[in-house]
Amino acid sequence: MIEDAKKRSPSIQVHRTKTSNFDTIFGVIGEYCFAQWLFGEWESHSKLDTKGQADFFNRIEVKTSAFPFSEKLNLLVREDYAKKRKPDFYVQTIIDLPKRYVQELPEDLKCILAGYATAEEIDNAPLKDFGSKYGGPGGYKCRYIPISELKPIDNLRTQIKIS
Repeated sequence: MIEDAKKRSPSIQVHRTKTSNFDTIFGVIGEYCFAQWLFGEWESHSKLDTKGQADFFNRIEVKTSAFPFSEKLNLLVREDYAKKRKPDFYVQTIIDLPKRYVQELPEDLKCILAGYATAEEIDNAPLKDFGSKYGGPGGYKCRYIPISELKPIDNLRTQIKIS
């Protein structure tokens, strides 16, 4: 999964604020983990081109954060993204890193499907500049919902009518 994500990431990388060299790779891994949960396999998703659209069925956007896991993390959606796109659901995955900054990708990454929110919930969420991982302002604001307030991921299957 990690090797495939490394190969795929250059073709889908979006050139905006990056916080690490692994941002796109982590995003792809988050999508693969969600696909594994939803379909029981992730390889089919690796063949899809979803750049410029929601990640699944044009209805579900997977947002991935790469930090040591904490209940204090948030589902973050950039303000400009939230205005431009309106997928029905945002799913939060967390790549549970051993420490905040990594120089190499650990081989035993753990991905947590933290929950989901609706587009309406994102639109009504507060805005905040969460700053840069390296200090100072990030230069953009995000809509945010604490992961403790997200809907349980298992409830999403009934919402999207997938058994």
